[in-house]
Amino acid sequence: MGITRADHETSVIPFRSRDDRPLSLVHVTSPATPSKGPVLLVHGAGVRAELFRPPVATTLVDVLLEDGWDVWMLNWRASIDLAPVAWTLADAAVYDHPAAVDRVLAETGAETLKAVIHCQGSTSFAMSAAAGLLPRVDTIVSNAVSLHPVVPAFSRFKIERLAPLVQRFSPFLSPAWGNRSEGYFSRAVRAIVKASHHECDNTVCKLVSFTYGSGRPALWRHENLDETTHSWIKGEFAEVPLSFFTEMGRCIRAGRLVTVGNHPELPDDFGAQAPRTDARFALLAGLENLCFLPESQERTYEFLSRHRPGRDTLHLIPGYGHLDVFFGSNAWQDTFPIIVKELNS
Repeated sequence: MGITRADHETSVIPFRSRDDRPLSLVHVTSPATPSKGPVLLVHGAGVRAELFRPPVATTLVDVLLEDGWDVWMLNWRASIDLAPVAWTLADAAVYDHPAAVDRVLAETGAETLKAVIHCQGSTSFAMSAAAGLLPRVDTIVSNAVSLHPVVPAFSRFKIERLAPLVQRFSPFLSPAWGNRSEGYFSRAVRAIVKASHHECDNTVCKLVSFTYGSGRPALWRHENLDETTHSWIKGEFAEVPLSFFTEMGRCIRAGRLVTVGNHPELPDDFGAQAPRTDARFALLAGLENLCFLPESQERTYEFLSRHRPGRDTLHLIPGYGHLDVFFGSNAWQDTFPIIVKELNS
């Protein structure tokens, strides 16, 4: 369980996806009755809902509760709190996010909800919205990447060249190998990473960079993380299936999200038609992001603006990377006000 203030209560609500996989919602409440509607927080790949409750003095959850929102955090099929499974973004778009939205609305009695989405939670949720599967979501705050993934050159090399080699030995990669071995291959990967990454003494942090980006570190700037949070991440990353990297490679080559697998509910190419949603998008991008370049969100903003000019917004945040937008020690004053303002717009 994540960090909970003494006056906050947490309840975990299991539910099933539309293809009958076990998922869960984490509902966080304060003594005050929410004055605003529900907001759904959606994590990325190989992490979990507790991503949004790091051990910093003020978390996004704290700020949202203080602003009157009813806070729900989703563990979708990529969550490390669930049994590992091979998944695709399309699976989550069709089966997980519509079911989660329906469950939150049923629990709250609200007519609509808003969402704050991150990384592969963002791409899959954006797919679901753009395909018209989330008609009762009216505002989407998306961090890092939405419909147009753009990555550094070395990340593309890893996805196209190294991931197929890794897949011969393991169906997944796991930064948790920095804490524990799972056979000879995990020890070999850990040794390679330790020999090639010297930016800090946290092996999980180094493996996160090896797995997801092209930097030292890739998903945050070390100066944005306090020591407690930098240690906390050791327990917050685990398995991500290699099948995901194959899917993302196809999307990167296309320059936009494309559908993998048999999902007639989704368009084959998300750049070929106008988004089938009335939800307003607020796109965030840390200018120092070395996982998905800020150009990712800029391209999605340009795409949305062509179809509905003046409706959506883009925020490029100096001094931030990929995840420190949520758990940087100063995020409460640098990035959270942007999120709250967009939710209230």
